[in-house]
Amino acid sequence: MSKFFENRNLRNLHRDLGYFYVGLIIAFAISGIAQNHRKQWKPDRYVYEFKKIETAFRLPKESVTKEAVEAFSKENGLVEMRQFDVRKDSSLVISYKDADATIKLATGKGEINIWRKRPVFAQLTMLHKNNGNLWWIWYSDIFSLGLIIIATTGMFLMKGKNSFQGRGWKFALAGLIVPIVVLFLIF
Repeated sequence: MSKFFENRNLRNLHRDLGYFYVGLIIAFAISGIAQNHRKQWKPDRYVYEFKKIETAFRLPKESVTKEAVEAFSKENGLVEMRQFDVRKDSSLVISYKDADATIKLATGKGEINIWRKRPVFAQLTMLHKNNGNLWWIWYSDIFSLGLIIIATTGMFLMKGKNSFQGRGWKFALAGLIVPIVVLFLIF
């Protein structure tokens, strides 16, 4: 077992796991950035079509019924309504699977946004999220273990003053301190 921990074997394991997972590492890195900025970028969707509309919806907000919303949806070819709500500013917001409609009840004017998935970002983001697929969950767990192995073997590849024992532990410690401080500041 001690031969396994020889520098040559660690290098081979580190290199081969790195080659095997390079695509997924890049995909998770890109989708991680996209997830960090999901409110600004909306990585899993983009506006495909935007159109201004004029409707029969008016105040009072109690006049907005489910039947009227369903008729509006059918008239505009909007399917799979999820919910509708009248906001405090008297705006009617209707959410669909791939669209949103916002209507000002004071004027009856509004807009419809039809959403499409953002190419590449949507697929990469889907990889990053837990989509409930059992085999993908297991593969992602194995990938996570692979990343742990890549990180730990990488610490012991160098020898001398630039090794983990020489100065590398200082960088590793500094890298740990930043997220710990952030956790204390946020939580």
